[in-house]
Amino acid sequence: MKKWISGLIVCALLAALPQFVTAEEKAPAKQTGKKPLKVFILVGQSNMQGHAKTSTFDHIGMDPATAPMLKEMRNADGTPRVCEKVWISYLQGKDSTEAIKGKLTAGFGAAEDKIGPEFTFGIYMQKMLDEPILLIKTAWGGKSLYADFLPPSGAKDGKPAGEYYLLMIAHVKKVLGDIKSVYPDYDPGQGYELAGFVWFQGWNDMVNGGVYPNRDKPGGYGLYSELLAHFIRDVRKDLSAPKMPFVIGVMGVGGPTEKYSSPRYKGVHQNFRDAMAAPAAMPEFKGNVVAVLTEKYWDSELEGIDERMGSKIGSKIKEQEKKGKLSNEEKKALSEKLIKEEFTERELEILKKGKSNQGFHYLGSSKILGQIGKAFAEAMVEVRK
Repeated sequence: MKKWISGLIVCALLAALPQFVTAEEKAPAKQTGKKPLKVFILVGQSNMQGHAKTSTFDHIGMDPATAPMLKEMRNADGTPRVCEKVWISYLQGKDSTEAIKGKLTAGFGAAEDKIGPEFTFGIYMQKMLDEPILLIKTAWGGKSLYADFLPPSGAKDGKPAGEYYLLMIAHVKKVLGDIKSVYPDYDPGQGYELAGFVWFQGWNDMVNGGVYPNRDKPGGYGLYSELLAHFIRDVRKDLSAPKMPFVIGVMGVGGPTEKYSSPRYKGVHQNFRDAMAAPAAMPEFKGNVVAVLTEKYWDSELEGIDERMGSKIGSKIKEQEKKGKLSNEEKKALSEKLIKEEFTERELEILKKGKSNQGFHYLGSSKILGQIGKAFAEAMVEVRK
């Protein structure tokens, strides 16, 4: 009975989704002379939400390799840039009223003072295409592919599609049914093109040994590859975009596994990354699905300083506390003394300016997430060719 009711609810949700036609079906460009509006969909869990605080922007400028990116991200007075030709609708919760929208700027991350990959993705995509862009983002922390984003064709034994898969599709169709509510200057006569989809998820699947009991062995995450392939097919089908370019943001927390200081998670993490990237190598997706290895943009220097702060300073204070209880004033004085002995001024500046969250959130680093968003845009332009 429960399975039958679940199936009925799913059917009702799908039937209630607003219908639309693609830009190609409307062929508006021939009527107006304008190109169809390019629409990009960004989906995932907490790292697609984005936990990099704007307070970490300065760290980008400390590295000559990323300093040019900072100039694209903020104004001369230091305020975050507002993109005049990029609009965004971001569904944060389950209810459509929880969507925020407007011109792309900082604040479309997990909080008002945070960014995710959407910020630099939009900046660089608009720069490369040189035309208006609409971003539709749906992201929720702690969500899996095997349950929350479960695609309809991947569901088995009477299970319904994932709740967040349905919410994603519903929000995309809602925005496409009323683009002017997000982008006031939109001309319905020009139509739109579903120009690409970015998937940046994975943590909840990677750490679940129950769903993936052989995750420490090669092929142990085979189910993830299978489900992601179903996800790509179903998204394209449900959005009537059979060849929509698809970018997979492969989890890269910790950087390249060959550089891990401990072998404890090396095999598991690499197995999962291989599984995430696998659909891009499938013959049916050749040329229109690409995997981006986000490990390339991990900041090992920032990570190293952060680890030293915790392991050396924290452990030494604990050692002293074992010898005798320290007052808050004594603990503070000892901490300041140890930090001064252990770190250079530049290292302390990097840590202060560079990190705003935990490692599994890419250290809350706008330098890392900014490069990831830029890489997603560059990969999207290549796959669109």
